[in-house]
Amino acid sequence: MDLNTLDVLEKELEFTSFSHQDALAIGNGIVKLAQENNVAVAIHIERNRVPVFSHLMDGTSEENYLWLYRKKRIVDHYNRSSAYIEERFTQSGASHAEHSLLPVTEYQAVGGSIPIRVKGVGVVGSVTVGGLTGQLDHEYAVEGIRLFLNKKMSVEGNKSL
Repeated sequence: MDLNTLDVLEKELEFTSFSHQDALAIGNGIVKLAQENNVAVAIHIERNRVPVFSHLMDGTSEENYLWLYRKKRIVDHYNRSSAYIEERFTQSGASHAEHSLLPVTEYQAVGGSIPIRVKGVGVVGSVTVGGLTGQLDHEYAVEGIRLFLNKKMSVEGNKSL
């Protein structure tokens, strides 16, 4: 994905609010998506740097958990998705691992972590998926957020009727 597409995507995935209950719904939604596709993923969601949802499906391991942490640290540091930062470095002809001056033991610019951006507030957390390729992890995180936001808009629309 190019930077412009990733930028538009992050804006599209903006929340009006974000609660612990929202994290539970998003996390469970990603688990359901993974189960439907017969894949195992690890999921970690934070709000204000506090874990509010973590689940490692059967078939994942401690290594997947460590990757979740490294990818979500990218969002914490840059307030952008890990895929966006990965692509930004790639397009400049550099690698994040070699040129960011951040330790690779704590930061990995690989797709799978999406900022939770609340309208009028900014980034308040992250949704991170691991266990597959960076591209697939990114797609699961995006789809989990998108499904949640679409359902929330549908419910809010019905309340105003």
